[in-house]
Amino acid sequence: MKIFRLSSCILLAIIVLSCKGNSVEPAKIKGQRIAIDEKIEADAEIEKFITPFKEHLNKTLDSTLAYNPRPMVKSDGDLNTAIGNLMADVVMEQTNPVFKSRTGNEIDMVLLNHGGIRSGLNKGNISTRSAYALMPFENEIVVVEISGVKIKEMLTYLERAKTAHPVSGVKITMNQNYKVTSAKINGRKIDEDKTYFVATSDYLQQGGDNMVFFKDPISLNKVDYKLRNAIIDYFKKVDTLKVDKDNRFIRK
Repeated sequence: MKIFRLSSCILLAIIVLSCKGNSVEPAKIKGQRIAIDEKIEADAEIEKFITPFKEHLNKTLDSTLAYNPRPMVKSDGDLNTAIGNLMADVVMEQTNPVFKSRTGNEIDMVLLNHGGIRSGLNKGNISTRSAYALMPFENEIVVVEISGVKIKEMLTYLERAKTAHPVSGVKITMNQNYKVTSAKINGRKIDEDKTYFVATSDYLQQGGDNMVFFKDPISLNKVDYKLRNAIIDYFKKVDTLKVDKDNRFIRK
């Protein structure tokens, strides 16, 4: 073993010494930008292979799940919109049974973010593709237990945001200067000494959109439910969407 190691060291030394004095120059590198567009011809063999999968996927995505009687966009309201209310109510309705069965507790309210609504819903048939357009991200629903003090911080955040962040289970009234004049959860004033279970997305819970009041909660409960899947499941169980703007989050 010692002889082998010594031989290896001698061989390495010979290689290193033999390389000394030899000049090494970098090779010339030439780059070219190749546009990926419709001018590139498809590979017929690959196209033939993926066609059955593509057709099956499109059939699944475009199958009708529900009917929407009127178009919904996230810009159709000051502090609450029909599409935002729909998303928040879907989270409440679809997640609460799961959360209750696992913990024995019920969700008090839902808060999502306005920027998380990535598309509108056209009038007419609603499909799985509609749900993917509405929520293309892999965001998971989580339920955080936070104090009434943190809820007050949430209200301060909403005052500064002046945005129609989707909510459910809470009723908030602001004045014309976006200052909260009334806030109730489950019809009751917020108690700083109580704790509340708030459903949101894992992205927001981690401080996304500057919602830092969700970080370091008293408890964090994962329900193993993607927000998009909750939307799809809701679409499957209703025939016609019946959602509108209401007085859950208003300014007067």
